[in-house]
Amino acid sequence: MTGKKVLVVDDEIHIVHVVAIKLRNNGYEVISADNGVDAFELACKERPDIVVTDFQMQGMTGLELVEKLRQRKETKEIPVIMLTARSFAVSKKKQEDLRISGCLSKPFSPKELLGSIEDILYQGELVADDKVPQFLGK
Repeated sequence: MTGKKVLVVDDEIHIVHVVAIKLRNNGYEVISADNGVDAFELACKERPDIVVTDFQMQGMTGLELVEKLRQRKETKEIPVIMLTARSFAVSKKKQEDLRISGCLSKPFSPKELLGSIEDILYQGELVADDKVPQFLGK
């Protein structure tokens, strides 16, 4: 699964760099932002296949970013993985309400993040291609 576009958003630039290297080495196109405002504009313009965003950022939090993405027709279906510091958990209800595909606590392994991205995009392709097996509820 290569050629997919990932938007990585974090105000800690070293996290963006580490994640971008891991993703690019695995065939993904990476676009990035260091704040939610720029990330929202990029998501609307670039239409990434998935967004990986930090929870706690200045200006616009990761949750606010997801809320804005869900309000627009062209971005409402983009899967999102939320990165959180251990002390900032996102409730299960909030994850369900905003259709957040996954949450990873910092510090996280880039390999773990890559696995989550691949799982989410693979599941999305199955649904889009209508290939979900009968026993999975289709």
